[in-house]
Amino acid sequence: MIGRTPLLLAILLCGCQAADRVVVGSKNFSEQVLLGEIIAQAVERDGMAVDRRLNLGGTFVCDRAIRAGQIDVYVEYTGTAYTALLKRPPGPDRQQVLREVRDGYAAAGLEWLDPLGFENTFAMIVRGDEAQRLGLRRISDLASHPEFRAAFGYEFMERADGFPGLARRYGIAFRERPRVMDLGLLYRALIDRQVDVVAGNSTDGQIASLDLRVLDDDRGYFPPYDAAVVVRRAALEHYPGLRAVLDSLGGRISADEMRRLNYRVFGVRASAEQVAREFLAGLPRNAASPRPADAPG
Repeated sequence: MIGRTPLLLAILLCGCQAADRVVVGSKNFSEQVLLGEIIAQAVERDGMAVDRRLNLGGTFVCDRAIRAGQIDVYVEYTGTAYTALLKRPPGPDRQQVLREVRDGYAAAGLEWLDPLGFENTFAMIVRGDEAQRLGLRRISDLASHPEFRAAFGYEFMERADGFPGLARRYGIAFRERPRVMDLGLLYRALIDRQVDVVAGNSTDGQIASLDLRVLDDDRGYFPPYDAAVVVRRAALEHYPGLRAVLDSLGGRISADEMRRLNYRVFGVRASAEQVAREFLAGLPRNAASPRPADAPG
């Protein structure tokens, strides 16, 4: 028993240390890793310790993790939560979607904070030169091109707001079944002309840098996808300063800014850590504090 005491003590100490850290998670694509890093650094600069569990996996992996208490906070998108997790039919009203998502998560002890300021919706994307040659401007134009080869991520093929519903709404019937690919490979396959259309994200930095064209959702299929921090209520209670730090990020990231940040990671090959540090350096030191009630804007 004496020989085992140091090992037992080390285990207990590790457990205490882990319990005294804010656990920040993210999904498995670059925007999410970057947002997770921004949250982690914002929390750290306010004096709290952080355990990073970034690049965990897809939507369902992160949702299970936060509900099980394995992570304390991550960024989710309202339309994703509304359709894929709460199993509601796509709805166009931004405020209603946010309200219902907040209500739906409350019973699990989870809070949705104010949106970060940008929407990251699904985007049907083609090569710019092909869009110009064929006059492709809208998703409905794809119905005239059954010969196109498509590639989508696994979630887009399976979700209620994904390809099956999109195909019905727009009458799209590709001759070949769309290929299911890792999200990180979609743009390379498109540029290499292995496929002709992919489902990306509207804030992806690759869109401008690779001269790609986003097709207009002319029949309003996709719901709003406002990015917002989801956090365990237990974590907010355990770390009194955590809410102020997270609230300070609300409304701070516009769509243009998110595209710029994503391009810094994708195009310039800067690390997520560096880009997060640069972004936070441009915020007031305690933009980790909410704005005063009488502050303008």
